[in-house]
Amino acid sequence: MTTYTAPLRDMRFVLHELFDAPTKLTALPGMEDASADVMDAVLDECAKLCEEVLFPLNQTGDQVGCTIKDGAVTTPPGFKEAYAQYAAGGWCGLTASPEFGGQGLPETLDCLVAEMIGSANLSLGLYPGLTQGTILALSALGTPEQKKTYLPKLIGGTWQGTMCLTESHAGSDLGLLRTKAVPNGDGSYSVTGTKIFISAGEHDMVENIVHLVLARLPDAPEGSRGISMFLVPKFFPKADGSPGERNAVAAGSIEHKMGMKASVTCVMNFDGAKGWLVGEAHKGLAGMFVMMNKERLFVGGQGLSQAEVAYQSAAAYAKDRLQGRAATGPARPDKPADPIIVHPDIRNRLMFARSIIEAERALTVWTHMNVDIAHHHADKAARQQADDMVGLMTPIVKAAGTGFGSEITNACLQAFGGHGYIREHGMEQLVRDVRITEIYEGTNTIQALDLVGRKLGIEGGRLFKGWVARVNDDLKRVEGRNDLADFSGPVKDAVKRLADCTEWLNEESKRDPNAKGAAANEYLRLFALTVFAWIWLLTAEKAIANKSGDGFYAAKLDVGRYFMKRVLPQTLSLDAIVRSGSTAMMALAEAAF
Repeated sequence: MTTYTAPLRDMRFVLHELFDAPTKLTALPGMEDASADVMDAVLDECAKLCEEVLFPLNQTGDQVGCTIKDGAVTTPPGFKEAYAQYAAGGWCGLTASPEFGGQGLPETLDCLVAEMIGSANLSLGLYPGLTQGTILALSALGTPEQKKTYLPKLIGGTWQGTMCLTESHAGSDLGLLRTKAVPNGDGSYSVTGTKIFISAGEHDMVENIVHLVLARLPDAPEGSRGISMFLVPKFFPKADGSPGERNAVAAGSIEHKMGMKASVTCVMNFDGAKGWLVGEAHKGLAGMFVMMNKERLFVGGQGLSQAEVAYQSAAAYAKDRLQGRAATGPARPDKPADPIIVHPDIRNRLMFARSIIEAERALTVWTHMNVDIAHHHADKAARQQADDMVGLMTPIVKAAGTGFGSEITNACLQAFGGHGYIREHGMEQLVRDVRITEIYEGTNTIQALDLVGRKLGIEGGRLFKGWVARVNDDLKRVEGRNDLADFSGPVKDAVKRLADCTEWLNEESKRDPNAKGAAANEYLRLFALTVFAWIWLLTAEKAIANKSGDGFYAAKLDVGRYFMKRVLPQTLSLDAIVRSGSTAMMALAEAAF
């Protein structure tokens, strides 16, 4: 069976020791209440909810799945009740504005809450997780009336939101979408079209669902510049805020998926459904990205969440499962065999998992701290610098979090041997569930292309240069310290390798239009591993500074040294692959495939 205990010790280390988040965040306007005690209390309560309520439903939710009858979707047994408990605890509005009933706490805290919820029950956590993006989009772009009508319900958790982008012929290329919105003459629009892959499009856990739909106005220009965003509720709100008449929107069917079976994915039909414009006409794609950028960070955390529960489950199994003897002699001579954790292959899998997970968690927290700074800091230059780091790291958090999440989950299943393949142990569910995270909210290749094709080129590389300058400042601070030589030397080399590779790629793309597309995925992994190395340098600095006898800090150094010796060297081969160019992959004639 899978096992999960919220990793509160590591979360608190990252928050309080590595980044001193409470001190930095409470200094921001509007964040004064985000004290260390408040943040710790929130993490404690979330851990209880996840361990005691959400996690016990995870495997049964997968086995039962969602069902549809006459357009109505039923979630697995226990999900409705568990979500009601979640909503009643105020979790839906953790970071939302107090003006509309939210708690106004930092995104930095919310990313750790979301990780725990994802580890405990990835499917259930997706329902309110998507609503966070709806809240953000309406908060930024909605009219005063839209905010007043919808935000309190969404924040309170009695309503939920969706993102309706994809159509059968238009996946990542949203400029091809055909859904139409025709003015009704009274400020509303009639929205007609079919959207696919709509998470939480229809279900029984809330009394109303608010769809944010991308569609075209009659005078819309071609392509992505002709997209507008519309708010289309399942039920029209009455004057007292309760659901009223049903709108002309319904689930035509639900998808039968390889994973996340307890999270419903719908085909949604809009048959002249009444909706209202959100933001400016023909600016819907930019508006939707207000939502999508948050969700991309959220999905990166989902990948991390599955890696965490997979690691915990594999580590527990490896300590218990007896098989063979240690190469150095019997470790448990009183037993017929040794636990498999004595074997180098198992150790390697577990150490790899942990070295990535702990670096990813820290990077996710650091990125969300920059989200909070970008939103709240009083100084414009500080806000811009933080926003630069969020822009640069978002594709890395999403793609590396989910790519490594899938890789780690598969590696941890392998530790179970044949039992990993058997349904009752729960590991195969984690492998199936995590796989979607590499695809939705922009595939990982889309993230890689965003990184190499857009983020690296902004104002002559301002974002990349800003991050490199930050790392070089850290390297200068620890220069000459022998106790950090195992970390600072490899980081210095890796950052130079990344900078040189980046310069080469930018120059090569001037000659070869396919250069960036050919290199994008490997470049992103190269970048991610270099960022993780920087995180491990900062971590080692804090661990060495702590003089307590707590084994936690010694373990940090051991895991960090493993990363430097066994994982970071991948950047050598990744650099070589990037520099190999596009010729080899583009040479084969299309007819030969």
